[in-house]
Amino acid sequence: MAAETDLARLLAGLQVRVREGEYVFVTRTGDDAALAASAQAWLREDEGTTYVLAREAADARGLAYDFRAAWLTLGVHSALQAVGLTAAVATALAARGIACNVLAAFHHDHLLVPAERRDEAVAVLSALAGKAGDR
Repeated sequence: MAAETDLARLLAGLQVRVREGEYVFVTRTGDDAALAASAQAWLREDEGTTYVLAREAADARGLAYDFRAAWLTLGVHSALQAVGLTAAVATALAARGIACNVLAAFHHDHLLVPAERRDEAVAVLSALAGKAGDR
C-alpha cells in the first residue's frame, strides 16, 4: 500500500490501535546496549540517549521515570513528507489538555500519551477521524 500524503484522507482513514501495557522514558548520558536491546524505541540527542521501555522492564531494572504513557499507533500509512497529520492530532489532544509525545516511523506515527488518559485520547482521535469522514 502506498503511503498517503493527503491530510483529509489521512484523517478520514485514521484508526487508533492501543499497544498493551505502559511505557516510560529513561535517559542515559551515553549509549547503553542492554537498554537499547530491550527498548521499544530510542533516540540519541546531544545530552544523552532516550530509551522508551515497557514500564515493567524499567521497574525490573530499578530505573527512575516520571511519566507513564499509553502507546497509541495511528493506523494509517502516512508518507514521511505528509503535511499536517501530526499538527491535527496534537491540536485535537491539546484542546483537551492531553500531552502527546510523537514518534514517527516509516509506516505509522506513534503517540505516547498519559496512561491515565488513554481512553480519552482514543476517543478524541476517533472523533477527529469521524469529523474528517463526514466532510
